[in-house]
Amino acid sequence: MLTFNPGAAFSFLSDAGGWQRWFFTVLALGVSGWIVSLLRKHSGEFRLSLALTLVLGGALGNVIDRIRFGAVVDFIQWHAAGYYWPAFNLADSAITLGAVLLLWDQFFGKPARD
Repeated sequence: MLTFNPGAAFSFLSDAGGWQRWFFTVLALGVSGWIVSLLRKHSGEFRLSLALTLVLGGALGNVIDRIRFGAVVDFIQWHAAGYYWPAFNLADSAITLGAVLLLWDQFFGKPARD
């Protein structure tokens, strides 16, 4: 399966007329800059750095697709027993895994020492 998604997750705003391409590109670049600053600040925290790096890599991968193709290229489709999950790509998987690790670290990680 190969689809081009000009919107966000689950094709949100995919039919908005084209402005969303640049909106999501600028938003992802801004969030990426913020993540880089967090990585510098928390460089000694492995789990947090891993999670942030996954989110950063996924975001930048989708930015490259948006700039190059005008949309994010989705090529993975999962289905079971007649139920279909929306198409996604490896960058989306990295973002999701990074977000799960961030939540895991927040709830189950060691508390920060002062």
